[in-house]
Amino acid sequence: MSAQSQEAEVKRTKNQRFVYQDDIVIEKSFNWTQFRRLFAFMRPYAKQMLPVIIIMMVLGTITRLAVPLIISLAIDRAITPSLTGDKQYSLLYIYTAVVLVLYIIQWAANTYRIKFTNIIGQRVIYDLRSALFRHIQKLSFRFYDTRPAGSVLVRITNDVNSLQDLFTNGVVNSLIDCVQLAGIIVILLFLNVKLAIAVMITVPLMFIVSTKLRKKIRHAWQDVRVKQSRINSHLNEAIQGIRVTQAYTQEKENINFFNEMNNVNRKSWDHATAMNQSFGPVIEITGALGTFILFWYGAHLLQAEAITVGLLVAFANYVGNFWDPINRLGQMYSQLLVAMASSERIFEYLDEEPNVAEHNNAKVLDKIKGDVNFDHIVFEYEKGRHALKGISLDVKAGQSIALVGHTGSGKSTIINLLSRFYDPVEGRILVDGVDIRNVTIESLRSQIGIVMQDTFIFSGTIRDNIRFGRLDATDEEVEAAAKAVNAHEFIATMPKGYDTEVEERGNVLSMGQRQLLSFARALLADPRILILDEATASIDTETEVKIQEALKTLLQGRTSFMIAHRLSTIRHADHIVVLDHGRIQEQGTHEQLMQQRGTYFGLIEAQYRFL
Repeated sequence: MSAQSQEAEVKRTKNQRFVYQDDIVIEKSFNWTQFRRLFAFMRPYAKQMLPVIIIMMVLGTITRLAVPLIISLAIDRAITPSLTGDKQYSLLYIYTAVVLVLYIIQWAANTYRIKFTNIIGQRVIYDLRSALFRHIQKLSFRFYDTRPAGSVLVRITNDVNSLQDLFTNGVVNSLIDCVQLAGIIVILLFLNVKLAIAVMITVPLMFIVSTKLRKKIRHAWQDVRVKQSRINSHLNEAIQGIRVTQAYTQEKENINFFNEMNNVNRKSWDHATAMNQSFGPVIEITGALGTFILFWYGAHLLQAEAITVGLLVAFANYVGNFWDPINRLGQMYSQLLVAMASSERIFEYLDEEPNVAEHNNAKVLDKIKGDVNFDHIVFEYEKGRHALKGISLDVKAGQSIALVGHTGSGKSTIINLLSRFYDPVEGRILVDGVDIRNVTIESLRSQIGIVMQDTFIFSGTIRDNIRFGRLDATDEEVEAAAKAVNAHEFIATMPKGYDTEVEERGNVLSMGQRQLLSFARALLADPRILILDEATASIDTETEVKIQEALKTLLQGRTSFMIAHRLSTIRHADHIVVLDHGRIQEQGTHEQLMQQRGTYFGLIEAQYRFL
């Protein structure tokens, strides 16, 4: 199925808002290098548990292969002579006891093998999921700009979970089946070469047919992963946007779209399952043909007294055991294709390099004073579409800089570059005279505090959310920060004070309360450079008064960059920069810009006109 037809399946019939672009089927052949890379996650546990597993595997396989031989001997040496009057009951009892002991050994070996393989499998899954999560934490904003959150979630959850059976049972079971197949072939050839060759003549036919199915099965499971990823992406967006959905009474539209995606996912799963199950009939038909050859040719050899009854029974047992592992290996290959479809998607993320990366010789940025210099900065989010066009700005330590301008003028881009969420296409940014691309990202960002308009509150207590600014802060320091920004008053009225649990995104708190917590968090971090991105845009006037008082404490002795559409909040800034389409149009103090009667004057006038 082409990428275009996949996209068409999820398009809305009307009022279409979006089509997911992130997930497409990865067109690659089976990659053994990637396969080895996947199993490299098992290497740390090889020395610890692999010897035990191998011993148990060998014991279980040997005992399984020995049983038909013992039964064959029992028939030829104990049961057949008894039919002619030569009673061999004691010998029959011995063979029976031997078979019983072999079954007990086989049971014990399999029990311990399964136990240890499950332990290793779960540890490998833990390591893989941890490695993926650690890696995506390091990826730049550009990565998240182009991918829905649900798509990222499905890689860490569904795609990693799909590898669980492979690591816990698949690998070892496949090794057992391969060893068992090799052992059966050797034993069959040892017992009777002609009969063995006759029985196995159908094997090449089976491989020719099954090989043609592999590519189709692999693509089918890749398609399933794509559809599941899209469902998760939509679910995440639907939950996050439930207020907007209900406000505009679009529940029915949302349900219909989800049903469409769910139906596409079901059809994709049905197709993949049907393809997967096609291995079974191929093995069964081949096995039935091999069994027919066994009894037809075996009966001929038996009449010619070329083989014994016991040997024919042993052959029948071994042939039955021969097709079972082939069937399991066929199922295992299907499982491996599912796993490879998921591993391709996992490694796609693990191979993603951050757009903003440290140099190998990056130095730790010492404690800064706060001088910032933007030197002819050019930046573009998309090739050919400039967001900033030659920005130069010199900021002294302790200064407060206000960035104003229409939406899309480049205000947020400037602070994103200062925090190294992105790197400029041209130019450089200096902090205390040091190019920020030459220092470690952690040492830079640890000295920059950001308070955003949409403050993110994590699930947990109010105390934990404030302490997120500095994890080693004491309870006293947390409360002192809250008092300094006027947050203590409302916290004290909460049911459990600082230990009150807040829901995801802080929905139990008002916008102003969340903003005050973000100020306390920033103050606790004690940054040398403070960024306020529309920090007072969505709050009431009474709360704004408290926040303005909190800002006096927060800004004291720090270099600060403030973005505000509510221009009354930045009139006391040391320097105001007016941006327009990525260029600095005007700059100066509030009084200087008002005297120029330019763009800033027009913005102030327009804002007061609508008060």
